[in-house]
Amino acid sequence: MDPIKSFMVPSEKFITVERDTDVQTAARLMRDRRISSLFVTNGKEIVGILTDTDMVRRVAAAGVDTLTTTAEQIMSAPLVTVEEDKTVLDASDLMAQKHIRHLGVTQGGKLVGMISVRDILAFLTNLRKK
Repeated sequence: MDPIKSFMVPSEKFITVERDTDVQTAARLMRDRRISSLFVTNGKEIVGILTDTDMVRRVAAAGVDTLTTTAEQIMSAPLVTVEEDKTVLDASDLMAQKHIRHLGVTQGGKLVGMISVRDILAFLTNLRKK
C-alpha cells in the first residue's frame, strides 16, 4: 500500500493563522477557502491546529465571543503526527484511536505535510477505481 506521503497536503500549501487571530476571522477563512482546518502559528512555528470540530465544540457550543477569543485559545495542541512512510491504514488507525480527523505528517520528526479523513477517503475511492 502507498505511503501517506504520496497523497498528503505538503506543508507549502498549509493555510495558517497567527495564534492571536480572532476565531471569527479564522472561521471566515475556513469558510472562504472551503477547508476544515487551519494551522496556528507563532511566527513561523506551527503551534497547533484549528479544526471545524474545535469551532463547534469550543466556540459555538461554549458560547464564547468570536471577536475576543483567539485561535490559540481553542486550537488543538500538540499536533498529533505520523511519519510519512506509514500507510493509509496506519494513519486511519491512529485517527480512530485519538478520535481526530487530521494528522500532521512528519519526516524525521519535522512537519512536512498533513492528512485528513477526507484525504484518506479520496485515496481509497481512487484505489477502488484502479
